[in-house]
Amino acid sequence: MNIQTELRQFRAQQLTRRAFLGRSTQGLGALALADLLVGTATNTNAAEPLRGVLNPVPLKQTAKRVIWLTMAGGASQLETFDPKPKLAALHGQPMPESMTKGQQLAQLQGAKLMCYGPQLPFAKFGKNQTEICALLPLIGSVIDDIALIRSMTTDAINHDPAHMFMNTGAQIVGRPSMGAWITYGLGSMGADLPGFVVLVSLGKGGQNQPIAARQWSSGFLPSKYQGVQLRSQGEPVLYLSNPPGISRKQQGDDIAAINALNKERKAMVNDPEIATRIAQYEMAYQMQASVPELMDLSGEGAKTLELYGCQPGDGSFASNCLLARRLAERGVRFIQLYHKDWDHHSGVKEGVTQKAKEIDRACMALIVDLKQRGMLDETLIVWAGEFGRTPMSQGGDGRDHHNKAMSIWLAGGGVRGGVVHGSTDELGYAAVDKVTTVHDLHHTMLNQLGIDANAFTIRFQGLDARLVGVEGSRVIREILV
Repeated sequence: MNIQTELRQFRAQQLTRRAFLGRSTQGLGALALADLLVGTATNTNAAEPLRGVLNPVPLKQTAKRVIWLTMAGGASQLETFDPKPKLAALHGQPMPESMTKGQQLAQLQGAKLMCYGPQLPFAKFGKNQTEICALLPLIGSVIDDIALIRSMTTDAINHDPAHMFMNTGAQIVGRPSMGAWITYGLGSMGADLPGFVVLVSLGKGGQNQPIAARQWSSGFLPSKYQGVQLRSQGEPVLYLSNPPGISRKQQGDDIAAINALNKERKAMVNDPEIATRIAQYEMAYQMQASVPELMDLSGEGAKTLELYGCQPGDGSFASNCLLARRLAERGVRFIQLYHKDWDHHSGVKEGVTQKAKEIDRACMALIVDLKQRGMLDETLIVWAGEFGRTPMSQGGDGRDHHNKAMSIWLAGGGVRGGVVHGSTDELGYAAVDKVTTVHDLHHTMLNQLGIDANAFTIRFQGLDARLVGVEGSRVIREILV
């Protein structure tokens, strides 16, 4: 039996009345499988960047891409970016009941609440003498490129829903992540890597809290917009390399044949997920060549490795920051780094001291490296955890989860450097001045990318869903150029 006979039988088996009626408006018949194979093989060898639905973007585009640095576990703002001398003075004394009565707490609900002063010293940096933790001197050296927000709040108080809220704007599972929304809107700038890439690292503290793939899910958007995790040690993507004995040409021929059949099926049933499957096969083929080159840091040179403080293949946050720059150069639209082990229910002093060693140089290096390459102005960097920590002690030397006050910072992408936005009360319990929300942060991010956050919607279950939710949000213009 030849290929044309097989194709006719395949069509006869799959062509339903509904599919036939749908296809009849497009003309009768279909291309021969051989023709499809030629077309698919051509696309496989010359893939195009993933296209977004916003073309052109409705607003002025300041940033072209986002690098989001997630401090997974919830970094303590009181040991990093929010100095509180009054809290230090009240160390060991009862927390004022007027602040905490009737308030939602995580694991301290019903416990005796005692003030716990900042455990690390602060120092002043930059032209405006911004106070941050003295153990972050290299971040301090680029503080004039950073907009520090001390009045960030979030809705969630436990890890998983807080990660979901920070990533998707909702605590419920199933919503698209911000990276998926952005690649859906803008597409990718490169053809041989996904538009949304995730990297995960674990420091020396060893608290390997789970990071769920649903945090970079595409939700109800087509799955081609979901994040793709690249492992920083070992094989970057499992099962991406060719099996023994299979050449790249043979793999390309197989993908061409599979995609030809997928195109036939899509023409019959008009299922958008089949189009995603076709695109993902082609992307995987391109990644077989692009990912090994991407992950090979040996060509970066000793000065660059020294700048970041990493070694090729060490799987560190520093290496992932360098990989983030390389991904940005290659056209990836949204790059998200997770650095674990910030959940300091005990030993917050020792824990943040260790974390500072792991991130200080790398964060500085990412800003400096992008700036010297002329890429910082078009790259929006965001540093944030999923929530903050309490000014009350837990377990004697730790801090509980806290959603009423946290510190984050942004750089590049049209952000005004050297500014401090908002503040918390004198004990650091709640944001009180220029209070900002996660929805405001998302709104600002979309604005810098040229996207109208309120109009950027997709119909889902009868409602116009959007990243910034329906509660109301605004652009944080005070931190923008």
